[in-house]
Amino acid sequence: MKKLIRGIVEFRKKVRPGIRETFARLALGQAPDALLIACSDSRVTPNLFASTEPGDLFVIRNPGNLIAPCGADGRSLSDESEAAAIEFATLVLNVADIIVCGHSECGAMRALLEEKKELRAPHLHSWLRHAEGALRQVREGARMKSDLSVPNLISQFNVLRQLDHLRTYPVVRERLEGGRLRLHAWWFDIAEAEVLTYDEASRQFVVIDEAEAERLLARLDSGNR
Repeated sequence: MKKLIRGIVEFRKKVRPGIRETFARLALGQAPDALLIACSDSRVTPNLFASTEPGDLFVIRNPGNLIAPCGADGRSLSDESEAAAIEFATLVLNVADIIVCGHSECGAMRALLEEKKELRAPHLHSWLRHAEGALRQVREGARMKSDLSVPNLISQFNVLRQLDHLRTYPVVRERLEGGRLRLHAWWFDIAEAEVLTYDEASRQFVVIDEAEAERLLARLDSGNR
């Protein structure tokens, strides 16, 4: 807490004067470019690694960057708050892109793998059931082309599984079919401080370097999802 309090004072002295007008404008409303669904992990810093400004991203964070799927009735099977955020981002803010961002050394994925039932965390154990599909894929032999530890492999498959869960939302499915929404799979390598994206052609996550960024931008310009 001491670091946070001192940080606020530092913000008031050095940052606030130069950014106050930006926040005054944002106080009138928001128009974020994308919805980002990321893990709660303190080491994952989307605003830092994506060089975004206040107002650029609408963010959902939870352990494991999980998305509770919808049932046949179109209602979330678990977390109404997350479902409400997805609906707000699409229906009210009209975001054109949704990103699910996993990361390396994820404690949630490790807990899922190790099944630490002795921990007094019943809500965590229940929540992690939404990642069991990824765990099952890895146990059945699914692999990426890159050489990863088992928890990191689960983490990457988990990102793709959560995109499947997103597609169970009626509002997401409708906008995907109408070409008004794009889904993206990202993965943050903490040790390398690198952001990767899933490449359908090679069926693996690849670093978003200058060349990959140009390819992605070209796809966006052409209207490809």
